[in-house]
Order: sequence, then structure tokens, then C-alpha cells
Amino acid sequence: MTDEDYLRLCFELAEKGRGSVSPNPLVGCVIVKNGKIIGEGFHQKYGSSHAEIEAFRSCSEDPEGAALYVNLEPCSHHGKTPPCADEIIRKKIARVVVSLVDPNPLVKGRGLKKLNDHGIETVSGILEKEGRMLNEQFIKFISENKPFVALKTAQTIDGRIADSSGSSKWLTNEESRKYVHRLRSGYDAVMVGSGTLLADDPSLNVRHHDGRDPYRIVLDTKLRIDHKSNFCRLAPDGRSVVMTSESNLSTEKARKLIQEGVKIFGFETDTAGRLPLGQILSQLYTLDIASVLVEGGAELFTSFISNQLADKLYIFVSPKILNNGISAFRGKDLSNLENAPQFTLAGTEVFGDDVLLIYNKK
Repeated sequence: MTDEDYLRLCFELAEKGRGSVSPNPLVGCVIVKNGKIIGEGFHQKYGSSHAEIEAFRSCSEDPEGAALYVNLEPCSHHGKTPPCADEIIRKKIARVVVSLVDPNPLVKGRGLKKLNDHGIETVSGILEKEGRMLNEQFIKFISENKPFVALKTAQTIDGRIADSSGSSKWLTNEESRKYVHRLRSGYDAVMVGSGTLLADDPSLNVRHHDGRDPYRIVLDTKLRIDHKSNFCRLAPDGRSVVMTSESNLSTEKARKLIQEGVKIFGFETDTAGRLPLGQILSQLYTLDIASVLVEGGAELFTSFISNQLADKLYIFVSPKILNNGISAFRGKDLSNLENAPQFTLAGTEVFGDDVLLIYNKK
């Protein structure tokens, strides 16, 4: 096996931690001695042992003189756990191969330098593109102090997300809907606008896939939320969050929602009565929310696109044509090719007759 082969195995191991380690990165580690894998591990849960330590614990023999493969540079600072670089030195590893230098300012090359200073050979930058894609959420969070934002929409062949009455339930098939729950489990938060909440009363949780429930975020400028909604019913778990106009914070309705367990944050709206998305994302950063999956509706989708705040798109296309109905994206900011935001196709999936198109920000 080559260095690339071992790093791809690290990627596979790292993926096992998705939905459990955020805001930490996804990391997998493989230890190889005399051409044989003697240990492997991954970061399993936020606050628990890092991948390198898990790999050492699983070793079938003494790792002295072995090569250690890890998709992200070993840490060199004390956080919730001791530095992995120190343990690598102590175990007398001979060679360390990494895909990506850690963008965390607390590390950023210091881990590799520390290993070099102790006579350990290091190699970095192998499969770097794949390494960046694996940890795209962490990289945005740690580099820009904002969560990674993905928009998820389901639409007909002709681009309608709902009919003229606003109904959108069961637009896609059951297989697609199950995949959406898998997506949710890999994001820290799911966000919708108040219109979507009032029309569909979604639970915004994970029911058809193993994984933790994300934070439920609702942008509700006028605080129209219904106390009997699923959003409020689930609030005792501490994961229901409302972003609203600061003028609503002192109202009786806000006090009642807080008593029910809803977290409420107020913001000054613009002249059109819209909430400031940039400030909201900064607020989510302070809650250690590293990634957000925006699930509707059209006004919210358009705001994220026109403000160039969307990093990724998941577009489910259903084999239906409505002709009339609600489009996913609308508004004068998106009305000509000159101003059209551009994305690159990152992948496709097929679920029965539904097709999922995945785009990354260009």
C-alpha cells in the first residue's frame, strides 16, 4: 500500500466521527510497521481522545520505528487533551505523514515542526484537496470564525419548491427524505424561516438515521412562532433557538418561550425588516456551532445566496413539473447573469427517480 492508500483509510476512519466531534475536526489515524497496519483509530467524540491516541491504544505491537498516518496535523498544544505530538515523540515514531496542515492558529505547522525538531521525518500535503473537503466545516469555522453554511432544497424539474398554495410535503420520495436525516446528523444546526415553520411544523430532528439531533434555528422577525409547534415541544432539550427582532425580547411571548426552554437572540433589523444574517452566523459561532444546514424557505435561501454566505448547495430534484408555484431562489439581486453567484458541481446521488445535485461555492 502507498502513502495515499493509508491516508484514504484515515479519511474513512475519520468519517465515523461525523456528527459527534464538532466543533473539533474529523480525524483518523493509521500506524504501519514493516508494511503491516498495527493500529488504527479515530476521534470519536468531542472532548475525548484524539485519533492518534486511539490508534496507539489499539496497537498490536510496539510502535517504535513505525510510520504514523493521519489526515490532519497532530496537535501541539494543551486543549481538552494533551498534545498528540508529545505522545508521538514518546512512542518513538519514525515517520509521520499528514494530508493537511491544521488551519487552527494554535497549531498551524507547530505540530510538524515539533516532530521535526525531535528527529521525526514528516511529509504533508498528500491528498490535500480530499483532506480539505473532509473537514470543510471545521476549516471555515476555525479560519473565519463563522459556521459553514449549506443550503438544502427539494424542487421539481422546473425549479418549484412548493405549489401555489405553499404546500411542499412529500415533494421527494422516501429514500431522499431518509438521506436528509443523514445530512442533518452531520450538521450542528438546521435553520428555517418562520414561514416554513408555520406552514410545515417540522421537527427538524434526526429520526431515520443514527446520530445526534442538531440545533433547531428559526429566523422569526415578528416572533410568530406557535407555542404548540414541534419546535417548542422539543425545546426542553436546549436545542431550539429563535433569532428575532430585538424589539420582541421584552414581550410576554418571548418570556413564555424562554420558560419553555427556547433560546432567543435579538437583532436590529434593516430598513426592509430583515434580520442580519452575518451577525446571526457570528452569534452561532459563539455557541460552538460549526455548521448550519438551511432548509427553507425561498426568502431565506435567496438571502443567503445574495449575501454570498452559502458554502454548499444540496438540491434534490423530483420528477415532477408544477408550472406554477414557489421558486427556491428569487429576487432582483439574482435576476441577471452578470450578478449570478457561481458554484461548481461536487457530486451527484440518485435516490429512485430523485436526483441530488451537490454544489460547492466557486
